Amino acid sequence: MKIFARISVIALFLSLIADSAQACFTSREHEAEQGIRIHSELMVIGLTCVKTPQGHDLYDKYQRFTRKNTSLIAQYETDLISYYSAEGIKNAEKKLNTLRTDIANDISSKAVSMGTRTFCEYYASHIDQALAMDQQKLRRWAQAVWPGQPLSERMCSN
Repeated sequence: MKIFARISVIALFLSLIADSAQACFTSREHEAEQGIRIHSELMVIGLTCVKTPQGHDLYDKYQRFTRKNTSLIAQYETDLISYYSAEGIKNAEKKLNTLRTDIANDISSKAVSMGTRTFCEYYASHIDQALAMDQQKLRRWAQAVWPGQPLSERMCSN
């Protein structure tokens, strides 16, 4: 009986250590991933809707958004690459590129399932909204928790 109790205590201790060692995002890393998500989704919207009547100049607006926010986007990329490196991922930049690809594939799948016209009617305004934001407002948007939009890592409990 004592052996069973000891094994149980050891198992509980090891599970607590494993839980605390699992990767998690700080609020800054959460913002960085969501910021990359915003940027990637705007790119897909711009590319998908460019040939629709309401899509006139959307890709150009996406490029203006990117130029306007280059330093913030670069900081988001740096934050995520640093996070991935700290987690022991050997090619952190490749991991970031995979994240961008996964996000783009997800939003592209929505475009396919909705149909281009409906997708563009629904999403095209996001580019104008994002372009009108200053960096402070854009950061608040990226800091928000989006229901139905899971992060690639859980949030750390501070």
